[in-house]
Amino acid sequence: MITAATDIQYLKGVGEKRAVVLKNRGIDTIGALLRFYPRAYLDWTDIKPIERAFFGESACVKAKIISEISENKKRQGMTIYKFIVEDNSAQMEITLFNQKFLAQKLRMGREYLFYGKITGSFIIKQMSSPEIMEADFCGIEPIYPASKQMSSKAIEKLVKTALSSLEMPEILPKEIIERNSLCSINFALENIHFPKTKEGLEKAKKRLVFEELFILQMGLSLLKKRSRGKAGCRIDQSYFEEFQKTLPFEMTSAQKRVSEECFADMKSGRPMNRLIQGDVGSGKTAVAAALIFAAAKNNFQSALMAPTEILAEQHFETLKKLLDGTDFRCALLTGSLTKKQKNGVKEGLKSGEINVVIGTHALIVDDVEFENLGLVITDEQHRFGVGQRNRLSSKGENPHTLVMSATPIPRTLGLIIYGDLDISIIDEYPKGRQKIDTYSVDSSYRGRIYKYIKKFLDEGRQGYIVCPLVEENETVDITPATEYYKQLTEGEFKNYSVGLLHGKMKPAEKEKVMSAFAKGDIQLLVATTVIEVGIDVPNAVIMVIENAERFGLSQLHQLRGRIGRGEYKSDCILISDVKGEETRNRLSVIKNTADGFKIADADLEMRGPGDFLGKRQHGLPDMRIADIFADRAVLRLAGKEVEALLLKDPSLKLEENKWLRQEIIALYKKLNNN
Repeated sequence: MITAATDIQYLKGVGEKRAVVLKNRGIDTIGALLRFYPRAYLDWTDIKPIERAFFGESACVKAKIISEISENKKRQGMTIYKFIVEDNSAQMEITLFNQKFLAQKLRMGREYLFYGKITGSFIIKQMSSPEIMEADFCGIEPIYPASKQMSSKAIEKLVKTALSSLEMPEILPKEIIERNSLCSINFALENIHFPKTKEGLEKAKKRLVFEELFILQMGLSLLKKRSRGKAGCRIDQSYFEEFQKTLPFEMTSAQKRVSEECFADMKSGRPMNRLIQGDVGSGKTAVAAALIFAAAKNNFQSALMAPTEILAEQHFETLKKLLDGTDFRCALLTGSLTKKQKNGVKEGLKSGEINVVIGTHALIVDDVEFENLGLVITDEQHRFGVGQRNRLSSKGENPHTLVMSATPIPRTLGLIIYGDLDISIIDEYPKGRQKIDTYSVDSSYRGRIYKYIKKFLDEGRQGYIVCPLVEENETVDITPATEYYKQLTEGEFKNYSVGLLHGKMKPAEKEKVMSAFAKGDIQLLVATTVIEVGIDVPNAVIMVIENAERFGLSQLHQLRGRIGRGEYKSDCILISDVKGEETRNRLSVIKNTADGFKIADADLEMRGPGDFLGKRQHGLPDMRIADIFADRAVLRLAGKEVEALLLKDPSLKLEENKWLRQEIIALYKKLNNN
């Protein structure tokens, strides 16, 4: 009997070889295939007269072939076929490339449907390599994400077989379906893949988006509830006043408030699971140090995990200074340490001699053991998945968990992105934090900008030049980082020490460059967005961002946060030659706003749906159809239904919720793999 959980290789038309191709794309069961949704559709029902088909847009045209099909053989085996079609409004030229079989099938005098992009001129419109159907075809055709091994048509055929082979069980409770006017799951799957009408497609999308967001929020709610049901490492005293006396500065009221929120969790008898959000430079590390101090005073060890070695080293140096004068021993554990050094740290953790360890992913390897791990901290949480966080926490008996992020998330979305965590926000800067002046100019100022940079470098300061690309791209007129670096080192800055940093470099190379910049050996760093997180150089006071229109507002804000971190006045210069009103408005937000959360809200509003966080930056599983930003209204609606259902069935033990329970179990597996 075939079910949604049946291995994909047992679907008719798949077999062992195709199963490997499908599994490499995450399609391991028949149910997963049905959840592999089309990326787009060809709407053969929306027929436009040739005269009203706009240049640059794709359109479906119903027209008659009125000329013979010419054949023109070019070099390198290319054969081009051309012919003229006509409807009641105008004529159009069709071009086919190396499609001999199709060209021989077409008949002059017969009507066909042609779907493609409109090009050409006002004299005669053109369409190259269109999709062609018989004139009486009526439907909306799915287009799937294809690969070299499997075309969209091949996937379409398998989906048809799967739909005819099984009925999917209803996951959502009946009353939720009725209350929200949702269609059945089988109607939704049939119409998301093979919609007969636009209305059917919209109904299917509504149902599937709601279901996906409902399941995600249900899973995160149960995850939070499960962690709260455990007994945590009890911190009886916070020693907060004692810690503050050790500091060479006074903590801000926001830092004190957030610290107290954390201490309340740690004293509650259940494990703390809290996120601290705060702009770059708002003082998250000082709060982390207060918690580490409290854990150590209560005889618990702490571990802080950072995404890069340079950031781990910076945290190590900062915490060493903050805990100076105490008996607590700090250690650093990263991949670049020698085997002997690593073994020494591991022995100290196992014996309890080391109170706090700061490291990278090296902390979650199997042979790292703690005597009494009570506090786990992850920095720049969006660089780690939930699974990695859990692997570090599993090295203790229900330790307290703190995650820190400088990536501003719109307040309306923080609860879903970090749904298994309580949230605290540091919304105040420490005294002495330098204001960064931001300017927006076009490339005609570049010569003056170079002189301005040199002024700072000659004074012993450092700076950044940020580029959006690494290598040459023929489709975009932008100087890439590698070429820019070459131009500067051979030209304007040949007498200065210039470094290059980009994401395609090997980790060891990146660490070497960042370390040299941090030490002051590199005066000017040409970089891509790889510097967005993980480099803290108080001596860097100038940043120039080329082609600023190509970055999101939140990304520009994160980049700008790399300067103004010391005692010196800092400047950020945005260069853009794009004159449109949208670009002007976006750059105006960055120039006039320093609040990362306001910038994030504006970024979301201006950019609309899209990959706001960048690829896979939040540890959640990929959304198959929902967009947590575009579908915010549905997100809130589904969240309310989650709350209502958990009041009725807190552990999903009722028979009517058994399929929903299975989906939640599958979700946990994905979260742990991230």
